[in-house]
Amino acid sequence: DLELHLQRCQQLSVTVLTDHQDLSSTELKTITNSTAPQQYRIRAKLRTYKPQKLHQSVKLHCSKCNSLQEVPDRDNFDFILHGSAGTTPNPELHNTSWYESVTWTTQEQKQREVAIHFVKHDEMLQHPEDTLIMIEGGTLKEIWKLTKRFKCVIPVRSTEDDLELLDLSAPFLLKGNVKYYGCKQCSTPKPMKNLSSIAAEQQPSWEPTEIAQVLGIELLQYVFIMKFTLVDETGSLNAYLFDY
Repeated sequence: DLELHLQRCQQLSVTVLTDHQDLSSTELKTITNSTAPQQYRIRAKLRTYKPQKLHQSVKLHCSKCNSLQEVPDRDNFDFILHGSAGTTPNPELHNTSWYESVTWTTQEQKQREVAIHFVKHDEMLQHPEDTLIMIEGGTLKEIWKLTKRFKCVIPVRSTEDDLELLDLSAPFLLKGNVKYYGCKQCSTPKPMKNLSSIAAEQQPSWEPTEIAQVLGIELLQYVFIMKFTLVDETGSLNAYLFDY
């Protein structure tokens, strides 16, 4: 458990933070006065680390524009879904050559019309665990239920001409318990009909990278980031951890 380990590091007077046993220890003052890149072994105290809560270390990174952003929270996704639920599914977009559609009206007081589009392969429906579905008007709870049964779920809404992705503040794709996001700055979202090219493949894999590519989405990657402030008797040094 990293959090426990970091707490122990703070309690120890001296902690070896790197493992270059073949190198002698270098003072932090020498390191800060050196030009990069170099490789050092240090003996230092851990003064502080950020963020304090481990889950806050996870960010979304765009490799194209190099931007970092917070992972949107559940409430944000819920809000976007509620907004799209007010749009009635366009029946003219149902049951095309590459997907089959099912619609129903919910029984709750404020009725919703929900549509699910099952993407076909060779004009046949596949097993649920191999199937990509698109859903209009669904709630967060309904979508999570569908992710347990189907391979991939894409929340969409109707336009006059085609189905389209929701706001990119929401995940454009859900697979298992993972939400996939696109970069708002670098993406140029395309209509859902572009997915038909994957459906026509001999064995559609429905991999997020391929889906993102045909839909014009620059895929954001989850990264782990932390900042450590290290000190010895000669000075202090900020160390950054950045990893996929």
